[in-house]
Amino acid sequence: MLVGSHLHEQRTRGGRGYGSRVGSWYWIGVSAGLGAAAGVLLAGAFGSGRGARIAAILLAGAAGAAIGFAIGSWQPGGWEDRAAGIVGGLTGALGATQTVSGALRRGGTRVATAALLAGAALVLAALSWIPVAGYVIALALVLLVPLLRRTQPERYAGLRTLARDE
Repeated sequence: MLVGSHLHEQRTRGGRGYGSRVGSWYWIGVSAGLGAAAGVLLAGAFGSGRGARIAAILLAGAAGAAIGFAIGSWQPGGWEDRAAGIVGGLTGALGATQTVSGALRRGGTRVATAALLAGAALVLAALSWIPVAGYVIALALVLLVPLLRRTQPERYAGLRTLARDE
């Protein structure tokens, strides 16, 4: 056996490295994570009105479907990529709209809130490329919605009650 023939056989055997063992489960997670990032970005851009929240959620689902379709066309996958993108977009928008409405209700400005959520969307998009992180991001945003609804302060009279006592 020649010394060089073994090296030639190793190099021509097909792709080796990180991408060779990653299956479609990885790309489904990336679709979910990028969809969630798109949902967070759209929720920050649209604001806190009821119509704006509904529009942000619907557009986030459409953006997630587009992301899933693009990834499914680029890498091996199919309807699972699209479904994960849609679910990710919806969960990202649902979680972020609660945050936006709470921030604006408590005195935050629209531009600052949108800028902070755009930064968060960039971080989520970057984290989506880590294996399994896209699944975790989408799941965390789903679990965040009931927690945010539960922590909303009750409306009370506050100082107006004290002013009436005089």
